[in-house]
Amino acid sequence: MTVVGSSVSRAAEGRSQPLSRHASRVFTMFVHVQTYPKLVGVPLTAQRFHTAACSYKARTGAEHLWLKRHLRDPFVKAAKVESYRCRSAFKLLEMNEKHHILRPGLRVLDCGAAPGAWSQVAVQKVNATGADSSSPVGYVLGVDLLHIFPLEGATFLCPADVTDPKTCQRILELLPRRRADVILSDMAPNATGIRDLDHDRLISLCLTLVDMAVDILHPGGTLLCKTWAGSKSHLLQKKLTQEFQNTRVVKPEASRKESSEVYLLATQYRGGKGSTEQ
Repeated sequence: MTVVGSSVSRAAEGRSQPLSRHASRVFTMFVHVQTYPKLVGVPLTAQRFHTAACSYKARTGAEHLWLKRHLRDPFVKAAKVESYRCRSAFKLLEMNEKHHILRPGLRVLDCGAAPGAWSQVAVQKVNATGADSSSPVGYVLGVDLLHIFPLEGATFLCPADVTDPKTCQRILELLPRRRADVILSDMAPNATGIRDLDHDRLISLCLTLVDMAVDILHPGGTLLCKTWAGSKSHLLQKKLTQEFQNTRVVKPEASRKESSEVYLLATQYRGGKGSTEQ
C-alpha cells in the first residue's frame, strides 16, 4: 500500500474478541441473511480502526442516544467481525452484490475514502493485491482530507481536497493510464445541523464530482455517490442523466431507515474531453 503526501499514524493494537451469544444472533439475522458469509467466531486482526465508540463518553442526552444505538447496531458489530474499518463497508458490499459495480481488473477512485472501509471492499473486489492469480489485477486510489491508515492493495492521497485542481492533476498521475473505471464517493461536507444547508452543500459537492469525471472517468465507466434527499436532488439526477446512459437511486439496508441518505448509481458514462487514454 502507498500513502502519498503525508505520514500515517500507527493503528491502535488490541486483542481479538469473540462475539457474544447475543451479538452472534444479531449478526446472523441481519448480515448472513444478506448472503454475506457466516462469520461468527472469526478472529479479528491485531490492528483496530475506527474504534471511537469503545471509549466514547456521552456528554448530552442526544450523544447518549447515539452511542446506545451505535453499540447495538448489527452492522457495527459485523464490521468488527469482518475487520472492516467501519459499518459503511456493508453498504458498498450490498450495492455491489446487486448491481455488479466492481470486478477484477478495474481501476477505482474512492473519494472521501477515510477511514478506508470502501477501499477495503474495492481492493477485494477488483483483486488489487493480486491474490487471485487467475484474475486481472485492479487498482484502488483513495482520496480524503483526513489521514487514512495504510491498506495493502490501495494507494492513498491524503490529506487532499478532491475538489482542488491540483489534487485532480495528482489523481491523473497516479491512476494507471490516467483513467478510472469506477468513481466511488461516500464523502459529505461537515454537517451544520441545518438540514437544507447541509443538503445544498452535498449536492454541490456531488455536482463538482460529476464535472471532474470529464477528465478522470473512462467512457462506459460508473459513478456511485452518496447524497441526502432534498429539494435539489433533481439537479444532480438531471446532471447524471445527461452524462450517463443509466441512473438509479439506491438505498442499501445498512443505511439507517430514518436517514435521508441515498446513493445515486450512474453507469455507462458517455465520455468527454478526457475520454482518450494515454
